Amino acid sequence: MQYTESRYRWVILALTTVTAIIVVAMPGMAMSVLSTEIAAELHLSLVQVGVIWGIAALPGIVSGVLGGALGDQLGPKWVLAFGCLVLGLVGAARVWAMNYPSLLLLALLIGAVTPFVTMNLLKQCGQWFPLRQLGLANGIISMGMAFGFLSGSFFSATVFSPWLGGWRQVFLFYGITGALFAIPWAFVRTPFLPGVAAGRASALTAMRQGLAYVVRRRDIWLLGLVIFGIGGCVQGVLGYLPLYLRDLGWTSVSADGALSTFHLVSMLAVLPIALSSDRLGSRKRLLLGSGLLLALGVGLLALLRGGAIWVAVIMAGLMRDAFMSLFITLIFETEGIGVAYAGTATGVVMAFGGLGSFLAPPFGNNLAKITLQAPFLFWAALALGGLGCLMLVRGKTQQLQPIPQ
Repeated sequence: MQYTESRYRWVILALTTVTAIIVVAMPGMAMSVLSTEIAAELHLSLVQVGVIWGIAALPGIVSGVLGGALGDQLGPKWVLAFGCLVLGLVGAARVWAMNYPSLLLLALLIGAVTPFVTMNLLKQCGQWFPLRQLGLANGIISMGMAFGFLSGSFFSATVFSPWLGGWRQVFLFYGITGALFAIPWAFVRTPFLPGVAAGRASALTAMRQGLAYVVRRRDIWLLGLVIFGIGGCVQGVLGYLPLYLRDLGWTSVSADGALSTFHLVSMLAVLPIALSSDRLGSRKRLLLGSGLLLALGVGLLALLRGGAIWVAVIMAGLMRDAFMSLFITLIFETEGIGVAYAGTATGVVMAFGGLGSFLAPPFGNNLAKITLQAPFLFWAALALGGLGCLMLVRGKTQQLQPIPQ
């Protein structure tokens, strides 16, 4: 039996999804809903909150590429075990943050380690699942991420913080729990990949050569610009939305509930869309449609008032994780990539996303000096720019690419 037909791939998918929920998504979204509490204690301005929210993406520009390349060369299981352990411990260290510089430093460290986990979660499933099921697998992971974002935004500030005794203890809880995931990842099986294994014996498959090969692909650069726009838009909105709604007079429960709704509708939509993409084989068109709906919803956040804001939140959130699921699958299917270079290619593309996610929140938050609605218009325009680049992406291949000789 081929490893891609083994039932063990579903065990891998389950562990991958739970890791995405608990190690990455829940503590990541907790920072957004706990920002009001953190800002009050540490005396942070709105721009400083935006910098802390966005700066975690900055080191990912480098570490995403490194984490993906290491996964390609060493295999993802050990990189995942290392990443979960270190990410959990660094996340827990926020319990000792005493001021803006210390919290900023920890955010940078978290951002540096997170791609070692996220890049290799995707790589791990890419190894175990055939391309005809890869859209489904990535859809389940994205649904898990959406569930983690939903849970983190819903429980972190209104349930965990009062229960555990404040925002510091919430991050300590998340960090210790996340670090424990290093144990199961250290013991998972490794699939036998003939083409990749043979390539590893050759010096031409070293990380430097693999990276040089990937960056020569035109579509990889275009996909990077796509996620620069879309990722920056989403990162900006997620950090600003609860603060914006509170400024409009919404209660904390309602403001955090809007963010939870964003993730709830995203979670419900992702799997049907991922399944449709596997059957239709038209990921690019689905990506364009979902990205356009996201940009429209974000733009409407600047125009709508009162209860109508919920409509914009639902529109913006509906396709967010579906977009990411399809987008990751499209990277794997890009001509010349395949499983062999999936980690490196994803890392390179997501480096652009890290840059967008770093720049978009503070730039957008700074526009709030003009009007509270201005940041949403900026982020919507950023997303539309990314979609323009997506239209230029060419064809794809669904075959495993050989290591170049």
